Amino acid sequence: MTIDERTRAAATPSVLRTRTRAGWWWSVPEVRWAGAAKGLFALGLLAQLLGAPAWVWWVLYLACCASGGWEPGWAGLQALRERRLDVDLLMVVAAVGAASIGQVLDGALLIVIFATSGALEAVATRRTEDSVRRLLDLAPEHASRLTADGEQSVATADLDVGDVILVRPGERIGADGHVQDGISEVDQASITGEPLPADKQPGDEVFAGTVNGTGALRVRVARPAADSVVARIVTLVEQASATKAPTQLFIEKIEQRYSIAMVTATIALFVIPLLFGAELQATLLRAMTFMIVASPCAVVLATMPPLLSAIANAGRHGVLVKSAVVMEQLGATTRVAFDKTGTLTEGRPHLSTIRPLPDTSIDEHELLALAASAENSSEHPLARAIVAAARDRHLTLRPALSFTSSPGFGITADIDGRTVQIGNPHRLLDTQPPNADRQAWRRARDAVAALEHDGETVVLVLADNRPLGVLGLTDRLRPQARSTVAALTASTTAPPMLLTGDNATAAARIAADTGISEVHAGLLPEQKVDHVRAQTTAGHRLLLIGDGVNDAPALAAAHTGIAMGRSGADLSVATADAVIVRDDLTTIPAVIDLSRRARRLVTANLIIAATFIVVLAGWDLLGHLPLPLGVAGHEGSTVIVGLNGLRLLRNAAWRPAHPN
Repeated sequence: MTIDERTRAAATPSVLRTRTRAGWWWSVPEVRWAGAAKGLFALGLLAQLLGAPAWVWWVLYLACCASGGWEPGWAGLQALRERRLDVDLLMVVAAVGAASIGQVLDGALLIVIFATSGALEAVATRRTEDSVRRLLDLAPEHASRLTADGEQSVATADLDVGDVILVRPGERIGADGHVQDGISEVDQASITGEPLPADKQPGDEVFAGTVNGTGALRVRVARPAADSVVARIVTLVEQASATKAPTQLFIEKIEQRYSIAMVTATIALFVIPLLFGAELQATLLRAMTFMIVASPCAVVLATMPPLLSAIANAGRHGVLVKSAVVMEQLGATTRVAFDKTGTLTEGRPHLSTIRPLPDTSIDEHELLALAASAENSSEHPLARAIVAAARDRHLTLRPALSFTSSPGFGITADIDGRTVQIGNPHRLLDTQPPNADRQAWRRARDAVAALEHDGETVVLVLADNRPLGVLGLTDRLRPQARSTVAALTASTTAPPMLLTGDNATAAARIAADTGISEVHAGLLPEQKVDHVRAQTTAGHRLLLIGDGVNDAPALAAAHTGIAMGRSGADLSVATADAVIVRDDLTTIPAVIDLSRRARRLVTANLIIAATFIVVLAGWDLLGHLPLPLGVAGHEGSTVIVGLNGLRLLRNAAWRPAHPN
């Protein structure tokens, strides 16, 4: 098993468990009730269309209303006990009212819409809660504590500040602390987002849950488990989710006043005429007619079809938007912030520069072939990138003898009778022999400095203690990054910004390549949250795009969060409001544009629905509106706004940014 495989197995067990447990969502009660309601509605509609006896489809529709409506109805009654009248109870009452005058199909359809919406919300909530709890799996349950009596295995929760733990190669580090002894490299992408393992030596800080490389480390514990960076990420996600301003669809923001007004008017229209001696049957019919024409069925359909159509269209093109509320929010974005590693970049190193030194009588192909031959037995990510580059160029790799790996330094191997060393340039340059060619070593230092100035990760190649050349590696930019940033710059009120845990040099290079002018580098998860909140305070509705565990708190705190689906950690995918399934950045401006057009359609539909309601309700209040005409007008407005909202299902409604 390679280090990369050990890393995936150790550091992301929750990702593998969650994504292989098919059908987990069926355990959510709201999903089961919504599924039953939709199934019964489909059977009822089929029976009605096939000409079955009326009692058959009536029973199926009523069963649909009962299965899908009891939960929102119960929630509405509980709200009523708290002296609140919400749209849940109003929808159930409207469905019952529709059935009472023979419009049972309308009532059942209304219940299905609300039950499905509630199920989607429940699934999103459950997944986020489960992922936050599983995040603590990143930190191992046990650690090897060193004492005067030897080594003992203890629970990481029982470690005290000042304890010394032994971390063997490939193990996850059990606590935040500082290296006391040993040299190794540590994969800490889950915390900082850095694409490459970080070299660690005595005095360096390490984090719980990160994965040790090839060397053994003795770590002195600096913080108890409850205060570790991983635990703080959990707390940050929970706090950000709890304090994030409640968001609702437009119609839900006015539901309380509308509900009270409609119920009051219906009761008044029934009671007042009776007090003046009107006939019971005629008065009841008039009140029920008013309730039907004033019920918010058309208003609900004015809002939901455009947003659901937009969600379906986005889903076909690789963007999973988790709810209608999120689809509405995306259109309000005024500024976008990107994570770097795994978001703007692919998240893995690629060979970018091959630079033989002068007077070495070796060309680029020979230098790469020699380096790849020596690195072929190494598990380090840089080594795999070098070997992959050599194979892409169809170079022949020679057998390496006496291969050894030194954590923090690099590797040594015998190739065709020559001792080849490849690794950390600064540490290898410190091994310059006293009688060496000083000019050759000075040229090596200059070459290393030049590549590092360009933001590349550099490895030095020596043969028989003589520098042969340097190799530069970078985390390659995604092909769509430049066009996406340009499109977002044109469509938002402020240019995109970069928030990354990686170093400033690498961040500046990526920002320059993509056209981003504002860069904040070297950020820990809580610092990303601070920057997100600063943008909110400045009046921006920030959309954040990220992929790692370290991005999850900021994704939760942002106005809207989007996670990368293929490379994204389980927690970031669950915490985000939307997921780019195929990691195609051009879908970001496309989904924002789609959301804005959905919002415009919602506004148009609300005007249409409100016009019908005002005309029909006014007719019923001021004159005599025949029930069949009232039902026809109500159904007509519902059909019009429903069909208008379906326009966003067309492929032409999707307009991605074109890659450069």
